[in-house]
Amino acid sequence: MDAEAAKLLAAGICMGLGAIGPALGEGLVGSKAMEAMSRNPQIADKIMSNMLVAMAVTESTGIYSLVIALIIIFAA
Repeated sequence: MDAEAAKLLAAGICMGLGAIGPALGEGLVGSKAMEAMSRNPQIADKIMSNMLVAMAVTESTGIYSLVIALIIIFAA
């Protein structure tokens, strides 16, 4: 295997494994937020804003893995 193929394989593995955590985390956050909104509809707006912040924080790890994959491809 040459160096270019190894870099592409490493970047693919980085993105594949790096996307699993955010996907599971966002699913759990959304699920629990919907559950909370159905139990207490009066504070649905507050729950929605907190859910969006939590999803943004969760998605940041996926963005970090994308940045690392791009560094592996173009800078390594």
